[in-house]
Parts: sequence; structure tokens; C-alpha cells
Amino acid sequence: MSNNFPDLVKVKEKALEIRANSLKMIHAAKSGHPGGSLSIADILSVLYFGGHLKHNPLDSHDPERDILIISKGHASPAVYSVLALAGFYPIVDTMSFRQLGSKFQGHIDSLKVPGVEMSTGSLGHGLSNALGFALAAKLDKSQRKVFAILSDGELQEGQCWEAFMACAHYKTDNLVAIIDRNRIQLDGCTETTMALDPLEDKLSAFNWETKTINGHDLAELDNALKEAYRVSEETNKPFAIIANTIKGKGVSFMEDAVAWHGVAPSDTDLEKALVELAGSK
Repeated sequence: MSNNFPDLVKVKEKALEIRANSLKMIHAAKSGHPGGSLSIADILSVLYFGGHLKHNPLDSHDPERDILIISKGHASPAVYSVLALAGFYPIVDTMSFRQLGSKFQGHIDSLKVPGVEMSTGSLGHGLSNALGFALAAKLDKSQRKVFAILSDGELQEGQCWEAFMACAHYKTDNLVAIIDRNRIQLDGCTETTMALDPLEDKLSAFNWETKTINGHDLAELDNALKEAYRVSEETNKPFAIIANTIKGKGVSFMEDAVAWHGVAPSDTDLEKALVELAGSK
């Protein structure tokens, strides 16, 4: 399923487009969540354009597709951007983001947006649903993979840990969880609000295979996903990738800034941000 030699130049270009389009959406709506959208752009780009996620923009319900659950549903601009770039709908459609009557709501809606597998927004539910998809695939003897992108802040909720325990118990070796470890949530730093470290040790104790990487290094992301497929087959365990990321990645004045969790950029902010992103090509 994964390419041996993905075009990481193309993957980087798509990640920059995801970031730029996300900011344009949020600016047009005058509301949204830029920080967490920018932090997962590289992860989404590697999945969709690095040969890891089987998807079919002509049939979003293709039975041969892989499943991607975005548990952090407030990062909807990044999700809408990557799906548009993958061919599910024109990118211009997403500029109706958060407008009355638009299907591109502030939190992703699986009943309205093709390519969205689960409606999310209330945090803490994504991994439980990913577990359901993974178990269903096993019952169907399907070769599909199931991925879940989780925020680190939501790991402070107990349901996540019940799901971690259940995933290991049922040997869901077809499930890969990717944790967006940007260390910032609405109220501030995760380690101040409710400490998660040592996160890798905790996941290992819950009988998961784990790997911690730089979530903005495309080669590391690619290699970690390849390792996940191989190791899970050998051990019959689910695999967790702890992706150390930077909230607001790609825009200097947004990076590691709690203030940009849920604030729209002004005209000036957007112009500066797009110039920075263009300079990263």
C-alpha cells in the first residue's frame, strides 16, 4: 500500500497548500482553528500523497478504501483542504467555510462532506470509533487499514484510555493512531493543564507498539508509517505514532502560540502568513 519511494517534494508542496488554504478559509469565515490545522498538514499530506492511504475521490464509499478518522474535528480547514487537493471537490467550494448553509462546517460532518468518515468535534471519541472500523475490517476479512489522528489534549479524557486498552486487547494490528503532539490546547500547555508525559511509556504499558518522531519531517513520517505496517503484522498489536509537532507550524507568529488556537487571521496577518508559506517552497 505504501510507495517505496514517495515523491516527498510533491508531499511538501501539498502540505504548504493545505496550510495556505486553511488560513484562507478561516480568514474568510472570520473564525476557526488555525493552530491545530497547521500542525497536522504534514501528516495529512504524507497520508494522502505519500501512498499510504487508499482513497477514491470518485467514490467516497469505495469498499476498498482505507479509513481515516480525524478525532480532532476542529482542525476541519486542514481536512477540507486535503480532501479538495485529493480531488473530492473543488477547493473553491471550501471558501464557504462556516457560512450559513455550507456543508463545510466548523467541525467535520460525515453526512455532508465526501471523504469524511466520522463527524467529530466533541473530543475523545475518535479512537473508539476507529476501533470499531478496525474490528469490522477483521470480521469482513478486509485488508483495509484504519488510521486515527488524535490531538494530545483529548488524551486527557478517560474514554481515550479505555479505547487504547480495548484496541490492544482485541489485537487490532490493522489500526494506526497518529497523535498530534503539539503540546498546546485551548487553556495553555498540555503539561500544565494535565500532564501526559511520559506518553510513549504509557502507550507501551497499554500494549501498543509505539514510535516517537518529528511530525514535520516527511521522511520520518513516511518511514514510521511503513514501520507501523510491518511491525503490527509481526506482533499483532496496534501501532501509535507520537508525532511531535508545532502548533501553527509554517507561520512564525503563530508557532507555539496559545493565542492562535481558535482565532482568525486579520487581512494583514493572512498576507504575512501567505508570504511566509510561499517562501518555504
